[in-house]
Amino acid sequence: MIEPSAKFEDLKVPLRDPVQGVSEVSAVLGTPEWWPTGSRVAVAMAHSASGDLNDPLLTYLHRELTARKCLTLRFNFPFAEAGKSHRGDVAEELESAFRSALSVLGRDPTAAPAHLFIGGLGLGAKVAAQMASAAMRIDGLFCLGFPLHPQGKPEKASADMLYRIIAPMLFVQGLRDRSCDIDTLRRCLQRVGAPTRLNLIEEADAHFRVTRKSGIDVASVHAAVLQSVSNWIDSVVRSV
Repeated sequence: MIEPSAKFEDLKVPLRDPVQGVSEVSAVLGTPEWWPTGSRVAVAMAHSASGDLNDPLLTYLHRELTARKCLTLRFNFPFAEAGKSHRGDVAEELESAFRSALSVLGRDPTAAPAHLFIGGLGLGAKVAAQMASAAMRIDGLFCLGFPLHPQGKPEKASADMLYRIIAPMLFVQGLRDRSCDIDTLRRCLQRVGAPTRLNLIEEADAHFRVTRKSGIDVASVHAAVLQSVSNWIDSVVRSV
């Protein structure tokens, strides 16, 4: 249930430099009741290559994490704002858009978060991981459906960025995700120096969709992802 005083604000985030004719991107900021009291945890999440800020899973996480007293942010990458699909956009431009969106969380210095978690779905997770690998100061990185390799080609796994991250990491992966072979991911995580956690979702694909014949409904999948993310954030904050 949403807190009665939780506020959701539609915003336009200016970009440092225009991308694909876009000079600002849409975002939604969720502010919980009584912010900034309590642990003052902020969570920013980015969408996949084929989605936008209204992705059903991200929208659900955004709403529910706000209800759990997190300052939450979801936003569009420039290609989504322009109504286009991701077509090999320059990584630096995606990271720059993410950083521009993060500036929203600190726009009121008297209510700035004490803890920051970043992550996303698919491409959003990869961009967040790249930012975290560049020594960005965060408390944790969460990856939902991390694209470890091209579809069906685990031999082409690319995880170098993960080895440079020092913040705790959470990976939530669907067992039908053809872009992340679980055994390959486990081997990669064994080489990571930072604390990691891997949670698996039965019958889910890269977008956490399930087939009708699985007998699993999407709501239960979304709830499982939320529990993974929420419990992990709580455990990291308690350990600080």
